[in-house]
Amino acid sequence: MGGVPEPHSGWTFLTNHARVLAVIADDPNTRVRDIAAHCRLTERAVHKIISDLEDDGYLSHTRQGRSNVYRVESGIPLRHPAEAEAGLTVAALLSLLARHDERRAPKV
Repeated sequence: MGGVPEPHSGWTFLTNHARVLAVIADDPNTRVRDIAAHCRLTERAVHKIISDLEDDGYLSHTRQGRSNVYRVESGIPLRHPAEAEAGLTVAALLSLLARHDERRAPKV
């Protein structure tokens, strides 16, 4: 792991910001290296995305030793005007993604 992510062309439904936020919401103690591997991004790109999310109030972090612990601000409206007008929040997006993941998980 930690190599250059495989290239992707074309469009996707979720932005890299949404992917990073979802990974952090799933594990607030996750490392940038692990987020990058999961999202198939560079660590530099993940640092920039985390900075964007923190600057706009969607995410904060505290230091615990040498690690960061992240906090997702789930009550904030999404950025797109149509989503904000509809009252869609970070919590609604993360809930939708979590339900999708639950349905995809293998039954044990």
